[in-house]
Amino acid sequence: MTKENEIVLDVNDRPGWLSWIGLSLQHMFSMFGSTVIVPLLVGLSPSIALFASGIGTLLHILITRGKIPAYMGSSFAFVTPMLALMKTTGIAGVQQGVIAVGLMYLIVALLVWLLGTAWIDHLLPPVVVGPIVIVIGLSLAGSAATDAMMKHGSYNLTYFLIALATLFLAIFFNMVLKGFLGMIPVLLAIVCGYLLSIGCGLVDLHAIAVAPWFKVPQFSFLGTETGFHFEWNAILVMAPIAFVTMTEHMGHLLVLGELTHRNFFKHPGLNRTLAGDGAASIAAGVVGGPAVTSYGENIGVMAITKIYSVYVIVGAALFAIAFAFINKLNVLIMQMPLPVIGGISFLLFGTIATSGIKVMVDDRLDLNEKRNLMIASVILVIGVGNAYLQIGAFQFTGVALATVIGIVLNLILPPASTTK
Repeated sequence: MTKENEIVLDVNDRPGWLSWIGLSLQHMFSMFGSTVIVPLLVGLSPSIALFASGIGTLLHILITRGKIPAYMGSSFAFVTPMLALMKTTGIAGVQQGVIAVGLMYLIVALLVWLLGTAWIDHLLPPVVVGPIVIVIGLSLAGSAATDAMMKHGSYNLTYFLIALATLFLAIFFNMVLKGFLGMIPVLLAIVCGYLLSIGCGLVDLHAIAVAPWFKVPQFSFLGTETGFHFEWNAILVMAPIAFVTMTEHMGHLLVLGELTHRNFFKHPGLNRTLAGDGAASIAAGVVGGPAVTSYGENIGVMAITKIYSVYVIVGAALFAIAFAFINKLNVLIMQMPLPVIGGISFLLFGTIATSGIKVMVDDRLDLNEKRNLMIASVILVIGVGNAYLQIGAFQFTGVALATVIGIVLNLILPPASTTK
């Protein structure tokens, strides 16, 4: 069921053409920075990562029957192992590792299909869900602040002023503008922040001017460079981390479910959402891109605009695929100054966190109750503090660890009626 007064465009509502273009561009700009940063850190092609994100998003939407407005972007969870693999096995090992991640998703999706999803409501009540959603937003706060303040590792006042200007413009546009412009406050703020950055000399206009208009990404199809042979070390290193991103995936489903007043675990079903994620990563691995996952940045945009149309997400995916080939536009966005990304992220990530607070308020969760207080407190500090459990090369971090501990506490602590 939906609450019409809270939704501008529902999941299956299609916007007009002009609105559609603007809304889709807004989503593409929001995810662009993070999606291309991952391949730049690892040594993969940003254009291929952009292409893979678009293809992966379309696959996810197809598999979930167009019922979930989720955008699939490059996952940061695999940066460390991919860096190590690029030095040893090269891109062939990274590709096999990414495909192995996708296959792990498909295996778990099959198990969920066989066993059902009744266990989810038992494992994830509001006392667990609310703090986890808060953690998903706040765990990203550090990266937002770094982008907003730091230039080459040192504090930069100009950066921070641009970030604040971008943030306040996004708030202003969201509160004041009506009609079509009121639907794209994030995009407008990004454009204004970009223009302000140009005035401050933070954008390399020469690089944009000399860039060719079109360029085919250098795809690295699996097995075409040195012939195919199994890189078992890469597979064994990458595959287990899929369980970490699966917990993040479920957290994002919880956020989207709260925003749209739906239960995506039941319709279209967790088996389909996991299969969509898995297929997206397999496609990314085949063409030489990093593993992908659903993006909090795009969830933040939806939370601000209250536009949840899956058609808008499809448009963003198509723009991402096109931009992988339109090199000049690709370079234009690659020049996106970090303080602009940081300023917008303050709002996007904060909106996700407040959605978690809303879960707790709507459920009238009593934090005077010891059981609830213990569970919520532990999830928040472990998640926001990004505590991690490391065993050998395997690292279980942040949101995933907080989620697992929260679930365990909910299962083992005595019922509220016995702890008063």
